[in-house]
Amino acid sequence: MDKHFKWKMLFIIGVTAFCLWKVYPPQEKIHLGLDLKGGMQLLLKIDLSKLPKEAQKDASERAVEVIRNRIDEFGVSEPIITRQGADEVVVQLPGITDRQRAKDIIGRTAHLEFQLVSDDVTIMSQIEGGKKVDGYDVKEYKEGAGSRKVLVQSLAVLTGDHLTNASVGFDQYGSAIVQLQFDKEGAEIFDKTTFQNIGRQLAIVLDGKVHSAPVIRDRIPNGTAQISGNFTPEEASDLSLILRAGALPAPVEVVEERTVGPSLGQDSINKGLKSGLIGVLLVVLFMPGYYLLAGLIADIGLIFYSIAVFGALAAFGAALTLPGIAGLILSVGMAVDANVLIFERMREELAAGRTPRAAVSAGFHRAFSAILDSNLTTLLTALLLFMFGTGTVKGFAVTLSIGILASMFSAILVTRVVLDMLLASNPGLKFKMLHIVRPTKINFLKNRVLAYIFSSLMLLLGVAALFMRGANNYGVEFTGGLLSQVKFHKDVNITDLRAKLEAAGLKGLMIQRYGEVSENQFVIKSTDSDTHRLEQIATEISGTGGYELQRVEKIGPSVSKDLTRKALYAVFWSAVGILIYLAFRFEWRFAAAAVVALVHDTLFSFGVYALTGHEINLAAIAGILTIMGYSVNDTIITFDRIRDNLKIMRKKPLDEIVNTSINETLSRTIITSFTTILSAVALFVFGGSAMHDFAFILLVGFSAGIYSTVFVASSLAVDWKAH
Repeated sequence: MDKHFKWKMLFIIGVTAFCLWKVYPPQEKIHLGLDLKGGMQLLLKIDLSKLPKEAQKDASERAVEVIRNRIDEFGVSEPIITRQGADEVVVQLPGITDRQRAKDIIGRTAHLEFQLVSDDVTIMSQIEGGKKVDGYDVKEYKEGAGSRKVLVQSLAVLTGDHLTNASVGFDQYGSAIVQLQFDKEGAEIFDKTTFQNIGRQLAIVLDGKVHSAPVIRDRIPNGTAQISGNFTPEEASDLSLILRAGALPAPVEVVEERTVGPSLGQDSINKGLKSGLIGVLLVVLFMPGYYLLAGLIADIGLIFYSIAVFGALAAFGAALTLPGIAGLILSVGMAVDANVLIFERMREELAAGRTPRAAVSAGFHRAFSAILDSNLTTLLTALLLFMFGTGTVKGFAVTLSIGILASMFSAILVTRVVLDMLLASNPGLKFKMLHIVRPTKINFLKNRVLAYIFSSLMLLLGVAALFMRGANNYGVEFTGGLLSQVKFHKDVNITDLRAKLEAAGLKGLMIQRYGEVSENQFVIKSTDSDTHRLEQIATEISGTGGYELQRVEKIGPSVSKDLTRKALYAVFWSAVGILIYLAFRFEWRFAAAAVVALVHDTLFSFGVYALTGHEINLAAIAGILTIMGYSVNDTIITFDRIRDNLKIMRKKPLDEIVNTSINETLSRTIITSFTTILSAVALFVFGGSAMHDFAFILLVGFSAGIYSTVFVASSLAVDWKAH
C-alpha cells in the first residue's frame, strides 16, 4: 500500500468534514439567486438637477457602473442592475439579509474632497450671518457625540478622482480608520499641498461633511492619507468599499424598496432541477455500466466531489442560479473525465500484461500529465475571467474553479485511495471493462483540407447570420426594451402567464412577481416595443377590466457596454494565458493550434446558435464560457499522447505520429465528451424553455470540440510544423 495512504485518508476525512460543516444546514448556507428565490428590489432616482446640462447625457450609465462596482465589492452574486427611464436605476439583489446596509452602500454619493481649513473668524461670522463670501464654505464637522462648524476654502486641493485604493486600518488607539492611496498625479498634488501648508488643518470632506481635519505636521510625499471619525470596523470597511468603487455622478435617492419573486416560474425551476438530476443519473449509471467495478469507484468519488463543491459554494457565499445549478450538474460529467483518462490508461497497462496494482499505479502516473494540463488550463481561464471580468463572469469563474478543484480531489485522491484499499485486501483483483470503442487505424489527416473548407464555410455562415440578424440576436439583457408593471384583480399563475406570453410571440421575455404574492403584481420585461400583445393576454387571462397596467417604462440593458467590454477583455486574456501555458508545456505550434481550436469552437457555436434563430442571453453566454473552459481539454489529451509518441516514434514522419496518437486516444476523446453530452441532452430534453438555450449551445459546442480536436487542432499542428 502507498506509504502516504494514512495521510491521504486523513486529508480526505478533513476536507469532507470541513465541507459538511460549511454546508450545514443547506437552507441557510446555500443562497439562491433571483431566478430561483427572488430578493430585494431598489428603485433609485438620480438627481440630475445637481449636474450641469452637458453632463446629464451619460450620468445614468455612469451611475449604473458605479453601483455595479459597489455591489461586486459588497459580495452580492448575480445582481440585476438596469437603467429605467431617463433618471432611474433598478437594482435587484438576491439573498440580502442586512437591507439597510445594502441601501447605504448603494445610495451613498461618496464625493471625496480635501479642503484647507481657514481660521478667519470674521468670514466665519459673515457666512453664519447669511452673507455669501466667495471662496469659502462652512461645513459640519462631527466630533465624537457632538458637532461643530468649520470654515473651509471652497476650492478642493484634491478630490477622490485621484484615489487608487482605500482600505481599513487602525490608529494608535485601536480605532478603525480608512487608509487612502492616490495615483501619481494625486500624490504630487498632496505632496505639494502638505509641504506648503505645514501647521494648517486639512479637512477631509465626504458628501459635504467633514470627517476629520488633522493638522499638517510634516510633508507627505508618498501619496497616502487617512480618514478617521469614530468608525466601527464594519463602517470603515463599507466606506473603503464605496471609495474604491468610485463616486456617483450625482446624488441618488432610494424612492422604492420592494420584494420581488423569482424570475422563473416554479414549473420552470422544477423542470430545470429534474433535468439536472436525470443528467447526473445518466452519468452515474454510465460509469459502472461501461467500466464496471472501476466505474462504481468513480461514482463513489462523485459523492465526495458533490460534498466538496457545495461546501466550497457555502464557504464563498455564492448565490446559485438555475444556469449555475445546470453548470454544476454538467460539471459532474466533466468531473468523471479524469477517471475516464485513468481507466483507459489502466486498460492499456492491463492489456500489456501488468499486474492490477502495477496497472493502477501506471494508469494514474501516465494519465496525470494530461489531467494536470487540461485542469490547469481551465483553472487559468477561470482565474483570468475572475481577474478581468465582473458580475456574471466573475460568478462563473468562481463556480468553474470550485468544480475543477473538486474534480481533481475526487478523481486523483479519492478514487486512488479506494482502489488501493481494494487491492490491499485482494491483490489479484481483476478490473474488467467494456470496450465498445475499439482501436482504429483511420487516416484522419488525409482529407484535412476538406475539414478546413467545412470549418471556414460554417464560420462564415455563422458570422453572416450574426450580422444579418443584428439586434434580433440579443435578448433584453443586452438590448434593453420595455418594462410593464401589471396588477391583476385575481390570482394568476406565473407559469401560465409565461406560457401564454411566449405563445403570443413576445421576445426576450423576463417575468417577476412584484411585491407579496397576494398583491398579484408582475413586472414583465420584453424586447418588444409595444404592449398590445401583453394587454391581449392580460384580458384573456382575467377578462375585460380584470387588470391594471400600472406602469410602462423604457429600460436599458442590464448587461452594460462596460460589462461586455470587460467580459471580452477577460476572454482575450484567457486565450493568451492558455497559449503561454501550452507553449511552455508543449511548444508554440501545438499551443497555437489548441487556441485556434478553442476560438473555432466558440465561433462555431455562436454561428450555429445564430443560424438556428436562438437569442443571445445570459444563459447562452454562460454556455459559451463553459465551452471555452472545456474545449481545450480533449485537444490536450491528444497532444499529450503526441508528446509521448514523439519520444517513442522518433524516425516516423509527424503526420503518421499524429494520426497514430488520434487513433490511440479516440476512445477517451469520445467517452469524455459523451459523459458531458449526456448531461447536456438531459438539460435540453427535460429542462423546459428556461434551460433550452443554455443546453443547445452546449450540445453544439461539445460536438464541435470532438470535431476540432481531430480535424482542426491536430491538422494545424502538422501543417505548421511542416513550415
